[in-house]
Amino acid sequence: QVQLVESGGGLVQAGGSLRLSCAASGFTSSTYAMGWFRQAPGKEREFVARISRGGSRTDYTDSVKGRFTISRDSAKNTVYLLMNSLKPEDTAVYYCAAANSVGVGAAPRFTTFYDYWGQGTQVTVSS
Repeated sequence: QVQLVESGGGLVQAGGSLRLSCAASGFTSSTYAMGWFRQAPGKEREFVARISRGGSRTDYTDSVKGRFTISRDSAKNTVYLLMNSLKPEDTAVYYCAAANSVGVGAAPRFTTFYDYWGQGTQVTVSS
């Protein structure tokens, strides 16, 4: 059974840091492209970052470039999102996702590219 479990969310002050983890089970995550998305109340789920199967390619939405870093540890079957210099507008539920496809162009930025999703973890940034 394929499962993605996020952890590491919480309440943090503006300027602080958090590291989210996404533990995969039921499949070998290193053979999947992985992504992080977020959804704030009343808004659509939006792309945050993604990492290719081998980890050589990453991509970020403009609003988090230079502050967030996506990485993966194949030995632990886990993907991470390190979030620095957090802002109140980063407040959202963060979801990780896995795709058994080769990302072409902007495709990995869309929710439809992904096959599996986690349940989400809440990140709240206070001002």
